[in-house]
Amino acid sequence: MRVSSPENAANDRLQTALGYHFKTPEQLTSALCHTSYVNEQPQSSLVSNERLEFLGDAVLNLAISQLLMRRYPDLAEGELSRNRAQLVNEVQLAAIAREVGLGPHLLLGKGEVLTDGRNKNSILADAVEAIIAAIYLDGGFDAAFRFVEIQFRERLRSASGNRLETDYKSRLQECVQSTHHEVPRYQVVDESGPDHDKTFRVRMTVAGITAEGDGKSKKLAEQEAARAGLELLDRSL
Repeated sequence: MRVSSPENAANDRLQTALGYHFKTPEQLTSALCHTSYVNEQPQSSLVSNERLEFLGDAVLNLAISQLLMRRYPDLAEGELSRNRAQLVNEVQLAAIAREVGLGPHLLLGKGEVLTDGRNKNSILADAVEAIIAAIYLDGGFDAAFRFVEIQFRERLRSASGNRLETDYKSRLQECVQSTHHEVPRYQVVDESGPDHDKTFRVRMTVAGITAEGDGKSKKLAEQEAARAGLELLDRSL
């Protein structure tokens, strides 16, 4: 019999939000472990979710490829690849993480907690891929496929259009052009990490509003800054 604890209760709530309950709960714990947390636990046997992220990326791409081919049997290979790229990226995965309330459950180091790591696109997206891998290892490909299918259902419906609903830059530009007759400006204000794994910070300014976003590419950082800008605009209305 499992002893009830706040941690167990939190994991139960997360599993309910994910729509999957783990036979081996340790798989979920591993998926939630950021490298910054593991580095602060030198005596622990914990490992970061980086290897799970690697596996989850492969499982996710396979699942999305199958879903796209099933839904759009007449699309050519190039169109399928374009739509998959629209679906499988940092912005989309971070949006899914926010929808299931993943941020509060992440195991982060003190530094990441202080710098709002629970809301960083890169950390959220990596954790979603790690969770997909954890589901795959715990319940097989069918279980992982069902999770991906459910989380991407609405996104798949719009995948064959010109852009997805989470093209925040386009949404922000449409909003401010119609109300303020301005165009958002984006500026890279910081770069961190080694050349092969850089993180960019972009600042967006428009209509007296300033917002920043992080991403593994300049384009993704711009999308995150635009998302934050849209939130600020909504609050000001």
